[in-house]
Amino acid sequence: MLFSAMVRVCVIGAGAAGVCAARHLLVEPCVDHVDIFEQASQLGGTWVYTEKVGYDDFGLPIHSSMYKSLRTNLPKEIMGFPDFPVPESEKSYLPAKEMLSFLQLYADKHQVTDRINFNHHVNLVIPKAGPSGELWDVSFKNLLNGESETREYDYVFVCNGHYNTPFIPNIPGLKEFQGDVMHSHDYRVPEIFSGKRVLVVGAGPSGMDIALEVTNVAHKVILSHHLKEQPRTVFPDNLTQKPDVKRLDGKKVHFADESEDEVDVVFLCTGYLYNFPFLHESCNISVEDNCVEPLYKHLVNIHHPTMCFIGVPYYVCAFSMFDLQVRYYIRSINGTFSLPSTEEMIAHWEEEKKDRASRGYTKRQAHMMGPDQEKYYASLATEAGTKSLPSVLTKIREESSIRFLHNLKHYRQDVYKIIDDNTYEIVNDAAR
Repeated sequence: MLFSAMVRVCVIGAGAAGVCAARHLLVEPCVDHVDIFEQASQLGGTWVYTEKVGYDDFGLPIHSSMYKSLRTNLPKEIMGFPDFPVPESEKSYLPAKEMLSFLQLYADKHQVTDRINFNHHVNLVIPKAGPSGELWDVSFKNLLNGESETREYDYVFVCNGHYNTPFIPNIPGLKEFQGDVMHSHDYRVPEIFSGKRVLVVGAGPSGMDIALEVTNVAHKVILSHHLKEQPRTVFPDNLTQKPDVKRLDGKKVHFADESEDEVDVVFLCTGYLYNFPFLHESCNISVEDNCVEPLYKHLVNIHHPTMCFIGVPYYVCAFSMFDLQVRYYIRSINGTFSLPSTEEMIAHWEEEKKDRASRGYTKRQAHMMGPDQEKYYASLATEAGTKSLPSVLTKIREESSIRFLHNLKHYRQDVYKIIDDNTYEIVNDAAR
């Protein structure tokens, strides 16, 4: 039976996930009212570049981790939404500002922009009993006039992103290190490292990119990582690769292979933490070792299934996945299908954790998809009776990730062309 009562929905955040959620909610017949709250003065979330670091004019932590030279590390051909691709252009890898323009275009086209409450900071979300089920009280503050308000909703979409709260690893001696310590969240331009000896910790997408960029100005760069597969990228002579850091002592670094070196800066490219400071403890969501739980299909709050989290999985085709997650969840709202019982959802989550552990995933990798992403998309689409994502997206993503690792200097010259849902070609191959 389809849902007949009209529902009120709160969307927290107007980055790519929030804008996508709003785009679908605003045209859903059973949804009566949508409020979108964004603490910044513009949409785009992590795609918004700012020179500022630390705190903004309202005393809130700067959200964006965008650095000035950033270009996408995935081709634009797999970065659009299923019904709204990134516009054609000569290059596949785009500067961040072009992705921000794309999101603005998407939001304008779907009449989302005018519906966003900008400069509105959500500070508390709390569940409560309603006459016919659970409701939500959402408290927020208008940062421009200082006024606070609380509104009642039937559903909450949490879309606040997960590239804004730095993860600081527990390296012995880090707190006592006698040089500078910095996280990539605060990195904007390489010149701050001119003439210095820089230890870059972490070889994820930003770690590799920034380490290469910093070699242009630094005296030397040490890239410390534990990649199972050594990159075949030929780095400049002033960059050396080392295994994990064992400890720091003064300005000295001791590595896992018993070698040591001296550095001026410890530059942490160690990723981010999921952080939902506005969720009251009664929301029953915990984040431990970067595992958000309990979530059904990395999406639905199991104990309060009228709350969903869009965009938790990573190593995915992000915008397309947001779209699929939103379509899935809205179909559960309008009655197209019913979510499993609490017990069934818990059993599913526990089974998935066991399966991932048996394949060598750590708890910290609870939401990492990579090779699991196609299966994940199919599971959402099948349960909700909606269209999945074409396999060509994951094929291109895998190819691009390999080329990133082994041809870091030139892989962004590759130009991709999608032929159909299963096939693609590289029309300008940087490796040739």
